Amino acid sequence: MILKLKRTPGIYLVGFMASGKSTIGRMLADELGWSFADLDEDIETRHGATISDIFDKQGETEFRRIETSEIAALVRTIERGRPMVVALGGGAFVQEANFELLENNGISVWIDCPFPIICERVEKASHRPLARDPETFRELYEKRRAGYGRADYRIEITCDDPGVAVQSILTLPIF
Repeated sequence: MILKLKRTPGIYLVGFMASGKSTIGRMLADELGWSFADLDEDIETRHGATISDIFDKQGETEFRRIETSEIAALVRTIERGRPMVVALGGGAFVQEANFELLENNGISVWIDCPFPIICERVEKASHRPLARDPETFRELYEKRRAGYGRADYRIEITCDDPGVAVQSILTLPIF
């Protein structure tokens, strides 16, 4: 295991919404025997509201503030010696404050899912506030790719089997 991961045993899955971060993260944590956290689920539980409701009632700026606070709390938990796989929300890693917080506190892995697969998955879910306008959604996908590209590693999604992605992560030179 590389020193960076030994010092702060956290693996942060980053990528666009509906890329499979939560599903892959749960499976990866199970394989490693680590804890798992889904950032968006944690925010919804702690604030008693869905991400969509927070966006609609408090705005994106307030949501991003909450998100950064939750990430900082997860990093502190990991620093105290609790190994964890964390599925970040789609916009979390591209926020500079969050990137700086995560950069030296574990390993980031970009789950790079092709846009057509993302669209198929999002069509089945109506709870994604940034997916409401198809043109803006496509632009957001393209815009965020550069931010995701700053992750330590990239796993390309080529099929709908999350086990394939988990196995690809387990073969990275971080272990």
